[in-house]
Amino acid sequence: QRQKEQPERNPFLGLRSIRYCLKNLPMFKTQLRAILRASALGPIKIMFPLVTSTQELRQAKWVLREVMEDLGEEGVAYDPKVQVGMMVEVPSAAIMADLFAREVDFFSIGTNDLIQYTLAVDRTNEKVAAMFNQAHPAVIHLIKDVARVSRRRGIPVSCCGESAGDPEFAVLLIGLGLRTLSATAASIPQLKRLVRSVTIEQCEKIARKALSLDSDVSVAAFLRDQTRK
Repeated sequence: QRQKEQPERNPFLGLRSIRYCLKNLPMFKTQLRAILRASALGPIKIMFPLVTSTQELRQAKWVLREVMEDLGEEGVAYDPKVQVGMMVEVPSAAIMADLFAREVDFFSIGTNDLIQYTLAVDRTNEKVAAMFNQAHPAVIHLIKDVARVSRRRGIPVSCCGESAGDPEFAVLLIGLGLRTLSATAASIPQLKRLVRSVTIEQCEKIARKALSLDSDVSVAAFLRDQTRK
């Protein structure tokens, strides 16, 4: 109630996602308990959002272990080997991907927030929304680094967000090493047609060229041209 009376001035940089969970442990434990109970009935993975530091991740995993112990003492069934991953959606997580890879079973790159935080652009603000560009070289290089770490460490990496459903950007993501894309239902048919029409080698060649370009305008134009071909 107090938070509703005093809204944050900039909620995108405030108490959200995993930060909110760690500040509200009873709620967080209830959610984890429900997920773990469901894990006894089928394959379940747990993914922590907006992780910015190893301390946050370790604290979240500690809470998860605590809930597991509670369920064990109560004799409630759950999968003790449930996989635990994290969203990579802030620059600090992408830059420290090698450290995080030692702590999790999988990564999921959240492009919406990664673009927003890397470029310091609120995509809901019409005054600067045009600057929200997935083709920015800084964003591409961060995705490349995460994919490379995942490949070296042998942990799965996927990509979610509006970018994953964009055929032009999907070619680039495949070339950077992504093999799992999360997209809206409406974009899947077009995405499938595109994936079936290209080879990994073609995508890798496109990615190498895109990484050499120095502006979002040139990257976007290049991807658009290649996709049309």
